[in-house]
Amino acid sequence: MQCSVARSLEVVGEWWTMLIIREAFNGVRRFDAFQEQLGIARNVLSDRLRKLVDAGVLERRQYSERPARYEYRLTDRGLDLYPILVSLLQWGDRWAAGEAGPPIVLKHRACGHDMHASLSCDECGERVRPRDVEARPGPGMRAR
Repeated sequence: MQCSVARSLEVVGEWWTMLIIREAFNGVRRFDAFQEQLGIARNVLSDRLRKLVDAGVLERRQYSERPARYEYRLTDRGLDLYPILVSLLQWGDRWAAGEAGPPIVLKHRACGHDMHASLSCDECGERVRPRDVEARPGPGMRAR
């Protein structure tokens, strides 16, 4: 499919997958810790971790030889998912948190204030909203 959104969802579109990535950003690296934090079945976790490694989102590293044990670390490709995760979190805080409010708040360490991510133009720095953007065919679009 000639759609970057569809291609991305092939990698991260399954429900458990984004939760595994969330835990990786929270410092979880080992299989048992993922399972404990998420309450996910071992076979499902194994499958999702394998797919994330195959997609280059996580890297599997051996940390013990006897017995052989591995941990999972975010790659550069995985780290690039951070804005997406934060956007999902903020959307959930706004539209799905309920009366109690958001379960966590992100604080910017440098200034100490609560963080609210937004899209901005790399060139001018102006905040970008949907009506401010125009889509045009890119080099990967085939002529019809």
